[in-house]
Amino acid sequence: MAARPLVARQPNERLQGLIQEAACSNAGLARRVNMCGAEHGLDLRYDKTSVARWLRGQQPRGRAPAIIAEALGRKLGRTVTIDEIGMANGKNLASGVGLLFSPTVAGAIEQVCELWRSDVGRRDFLSGSSVAASALVEPSRDWLITETDPHVARTAGARVGQTDVEAVRSMTQALVDLDHRFGSGHVRPVVVHYLNSVVAGLLSGSYREAVGRDLFAAVARLTELAGYMAVDTGQPGLAQRYYIQALRLAQAAGDRGYGGYVLAASMSHLAAALGNPREIAQLARAAQEGARGHVTPRAQAMFLAAEARGHALLGDGGAFQTVAARAESAMEKAGGSSAEGPGDDPEWIAHFDHAYLADELAHCHRDLGQAEAAGRRAEEALAGHPESRARRRAIGLALLASAQVQQREIELACTTGTQALELLAGLRSNRGTEYLEDLQQRLAPFKDEPLVREFGARLDTVAA
Repeated sequence: MAARPLVARQPNERLQGLIQEAACSNAGLARRVNMCGAEHGLDLRYDKTSVARWLRGQQPRGRAPAIIAEALGRKLGRTVTIDEIGMANGKNLASGVGLLFSPTVAGAIEQVCELWRSDVGRRDFLSGSSVAASALVEPSRDWLITETDPHVARTAGARVGQTDVEAVRSMTQALVDLDHRFGSGHVRPVVVHYLNSVVAGLLSGSYREAVGRDLFAAVARLTELAGYMAVDTGQPGLAQRYYIQALRLAQAAGDRGYGGYVLAASMSHLAAALGNPREIAQLARAAQEGARGHVTPRAQAMFLAAEARGHALLGDGGAFQTVAARAESAMEKAGGSSAEGPGDDPEWIAHFDHAYLADELAHCHRDLGQAEAAGRRAEEALAGHPESRARRRAIGLALLASAQVQQREIELACTTGTQALELLAGLRSNRGTEYLEDLQQRLAPFKDEPLVREFGARLDTVAA
């Protein structure tokens, strides 16, 4: 029998370079890998001989490469990827980036930084990825049953202080204001580059426990904003990755309330846009359960409004009425508006006022075919949204026009729709365009009407 030909292995120079950079012996690396593996529930028994084999080009199996990268990353005080240690083995490992709710803080930093790097690089797997409903529900389960990370402090890398955290918060607010005025098409590239070029360095820096919690909270908000902007630019598959990582960052921050917000305000709305009503209600209820005792009445109202949306899309009018009534009751307890102060609403929910609640309920009534109630709620929302909420006002006008179509007030619907069209002309918002296209479909049975033809022509001109 002929001897089996040997496959020549190439020395792993990448791993060798990182071991030298970390000033770590082969035996020392083996110990660190075994300890890291134990934290992940793995019984690894590597020694210096194992490391020597890796350096000669041997590829360890299973989850070992990820554990080796994490162990070296901890020693170096920064994120280390599988590709950096020369163990990607030609696989497209990046395809799953951002979809994991990491069990460790170090792993969470690696996941979110790799997501930002990939997004800046415009990798095709991100822009073209689809959304699986389970990819939204499974992280919510992990968040629901996982306790807050006991420690987040780091002792390697550049020093990070409260001034750095305040800079991230201020930048986030400025970007939110720009997004409201001009739409995500103008702003999202700035957000992603800021996350990748500045924020990634802060997460990989050195910070005390209190500063670390505040940093993770601030980065969670900005990451969620990047996810929302992905929705607004027509990239739902990318949005789900950002939302999952925002949820994980909120967990590291120890902020159960904001974690609930990501589920109810972000993931559930993404599920609504994708036509998965059952997941909407599940995510909203997970938010209520996981954040119980950690949120104000205003946040409770938003969580309940999200659940009501799910019931409405399922056609369950009775469940909708029950939950909507609870949402309005919670909002009455919250008052009309929110101001920062001791014991008041946190910044991330301050925007959710009576106008936003009316907006959510208008969607519900529309989906249930209750045209008169939908129109009344849409008008209530428009009366409360300030001029600075340009995209939200445009969506409100499109909702009102849809209700008017349902009531066969076609001339009035075209007039209202034209107002929405004019407002959206100055925005770059895929969401706004989708609402106008939905209105056009609702007007299709009346396409022979002159005003309907005129509205369609104007919409086509703007789209072009």
